[in-house]
Amino acid sequence: MATGEIKMQEITREDIDILVQLQKAETETVRIESFLKKIDKDKSSLEKKLAKFETALGVKKDALERATILRKEAEAEVQMVADRIVKSNENLRLVKTNKDYQALQREVDDNRKRKDNLENGLIQFLEDEEAKQALVEEKASEFAQLAEKNRADQEEIHKKGENDRELLAQYRQQREEIGVKLDKSLYRKFNEISDSSGGLAVVQVRDHLCRGCFMSIPPQLYIEVQRANSLIMCPQCNRILYYAEPEENTVGVD
Repeated sequence: MATGEIKMQEITREDIDILVQLQKAETETVRIESFLKKIDKDKSSLEKKLAKFETALGVKKDALERATILRKEAEAEVQMVADRIVKSNENLRLVKTNKDYQALQREVDDNRKRKDNLENGLIQFLEDEEAKQALVEEKASEFAQLAEKNRADQEEIHKKGENDRELLAQYRQQREEIGVKLDKSLYRKFNEISDSSGGLAVVQVRDHLCRGCFMSIPPQLYIEVQRANSLIMCPQCNRILYYAEPEENTVGVD
């Protein structure tokens, strides 16, 4: 509907009072909804932070598991070579010729060198495993602390929103109860403006200014708003205008 057509729509002072009441309920509804959205966003942010830390901890646990496997494989190989040395030493006592003895002795010496090398490598595997174990324990402790803090923060956030959720239900009900008092076309117009202007559909005119967009209202239009016998829209922001004495509470004012 064009501004000129809306301007000619006749309404009563009672209609305007109802619109103002409706706007107050709408303002509170929008405020609480915005606050609850922020709360949900904060909760999601905490959950993502915890999940990210848990994933990083899982990566470190995987690295520790691989280090443990390598260490165990190295230990098994050292033990296998040690068993060969023992077996070869037993065989040395049974050989009959010098040639067989020397060949078997070379085998023993080679296995001892290999065992020394393997043991040096095993030390590195052990050190790596111990370092990763210490890191996992440190990060696991940090994760436990973070998880506890997350739980406490989530509980606090939930408490913050608990009362507001109850209020939101009350304001939504109040909004419906007030809305049925209006003509359907006027109620529909209010909802259309509210949806397109962030929940602010009805604003006061004060000192020739629209308190919605803070643009000047033409003098004749300002007079018509004061008369309160027709629906007047702001030429700039297309919100419904109303006039109230300075001492009255206002809508759309800082």
